[in-house]
Amino acid sequence: MKRIVLVLLVLFAVLYIGDYASVRLRIPGHNPFGSVTVTTTLSVMKKDGKPDYYFQPPQAETCVRSIFPHLGYRPCWYLRRHTNQQINM
Repeated sequence: MKRIVLVLLVLFAVLYIGDYASVRLRIPGHNPFGSVTVTTTLSVMKKDGKPDYYFQPPQAETCVRSIFPHLGYRPCWYLRRHTNQQINM
């Protein structure tokens, strides 16, 4: 059982390192960054406990074309599935 867990951890580490290298290395013809249009909604709680919504105009958000988030950017595959985001304040 310990070997299986160890092998899975090593495979995960190799996958993460390879994914990170694909973002950091400058390969000609490969741009690791993309852009997705995201609509943000601010949800502010009023004194009576009911939310008040403020809709922001759609904005292009920079994303990284990888499996995992890197360099402070979310993956493009995640942003394409979550184009409407709500921020609770």
